[in-house]
Amino acid sequence: MGVTPPQAEVTAKTLAFDGIDLLAASPRERRALRGKRIAMILQDPKYSLDPVMSIGRQIVETLRTHEKVSKAEARERALAMLEAVQIRDPARVFDLHPHEVSGGMGQRAMIAMMLIAGPEMMIADEPTSALDVTVQLDVLGILDRLVSERGMGLIFISHDLRLVSSFCDRVIVMYAGKVVEQLKASELGRAQHPYTRGLLNCMPKIGADRHPLPVLDRKPEWAA
Repeated sequence: MGVTPPQAEVTAKTLAFDGIDLLAASPRERRALRGKRIAMILQDPKYSLDPVMSIGRQIVETLRTHEKVSKAEARERALAMLEAVQIRDPARVFDLHPHEVSGGMGQRAMIAMMLIAGPEMMIADEPTSALDVTVQLDVLGILDRLVSERGMGLIFISHDLRLVSSFCDRVIVMYAGKVVEQLKASELGRAQHPYTRGLLNCMPKIGADRHPLPVLDRKPEWAA
């Protein structure tokens, strides 16, 4: 996405997206990709949405940045996208500011803003961590439906291993910024790496004595 701070270190030799090396891409090329072909849902909408702009204005701005459409058409498409992410009365929500909506509705509005330009790849960074369980399921259902209907790729970043094992197809486990294990989500319970095993062992289990819960014992060699 090109949003890492200047002091960040990227160790990959190449980072390719549809034949484009993102590490060698110019700022102009990145701006054309970001939001249009690659989009990102951040963790908490109240820290990511602009507090002084209405929700509808932010969605329209995203669309008109990447496509030459009139204000009227942009508004109609924004309302349709708000409806697509299961927001009731989208015309009312369009004119609200982020602080006037709940966390779940704010997250749906952010998903609408990220989807309005029709991205090919969506990065969802802990998109449900700030939501209650019932709203989590609604948001995941929206993402799942959009992936299946649009053929959009989804990178789902989460610490919730139960959620990952049930929602994702493939799991990549990272430690200290490095990949330590890759496996099918359905086989997560059979993970072999000690870090992955440590994460799994820290989860509570129904019918088992887990008091106190085990603490992850970090080891220096995991980062090697």
